[in-house]
Amino acid sequence: MPPPKKRAETSSNPNHPYPEVQVTGIAVIPEVGKGDDLALLISEAARRQGTPIKKGDVVVVTQKVVSKAEGRVILLKRVKPSPLAVSIARQHGKDPRHVEAVLRESRRIVRMDHGVIIAETRHGFICANAGVDASNLPDEESVCLLPKDPDGSARGIREGIERRLGVEIAVIITDTFGRPWREGFTNVAVGVSGLDALLDYRGTSDAYGHPLKVTVMAQADEIASAASLVCQKTTGVPVAIVRGFGYKRARGKARDLVREPSLDLFR
Repeated sequence: MPPPKKRAETSSNPNHPYPEVQVTGIAVIPEVGKGDDLALLISEAARRQGTPIKKGDVVVVTQKVVSKAEGRVILLKRVKPSPLAVSIARQHGKDPRHVEAVLRESRRIVRMDHGVIIAETRHGFICANAGVDASNLPDEESVCLLPKDPDGSARGIREGIERRLGVEIAVIITDTFGRPWREGFTNVAVGVSGLDALLDYRGTSDAYGHPLKVTVMAQADEIASAASLVCQKTTGVPVAIVRGFGYKRARGKARDLVREPSLDLFR
């Protein structure tokens, strides 16, 4: 049997012989409020921390700060629950106002069981409570909604940083989703700008020369998950800089990660 082909050595760092990716949390960002310029806040925070944003960086931003800046936080006392929301809340031991917020953000309810509402958002994401979340908010009587257009939000942040610093970057907005068949939560990309959300290996060969026919990697989700190692919910770190990931400049979007209904075996 012939020996396997040697894997090509690749690295985005010419001074390092092996692939290397760095993930740095940006912690010195003040509390974000409606109307704040996130591109400015992130750029300045990275500079103050001694990690200025450079060409080729992927800036990963948690959804919560984006929603805060876009005014997507609502007070529950201003929400009037519908009869349906009241009925669901009674069955599952929930706040009917919170349930009403979920219903308003939902295209459809996928399943309700064990006190959990799985919904499809208007963006096409399928997640718990349509992404409506009460964590990491200063007011206990408020909930945060997903951005109306997360891809547009990512594009706005990217363009703002690029104008300010004169460097080309990519931006990913993340949220925390659960997963069917596996315990635990993980971060995924809900907004993408500046790179492809998917990395298509079809038509190439693996390290042994075997042709790849079906492999399409969700690279934006992988970057989002890597960033969550430093942007943990309990640390107050809302932004990470991923450096050294050799992506190609592209007009990708998080919507590309949503499987078409015709290809969904579980719909």
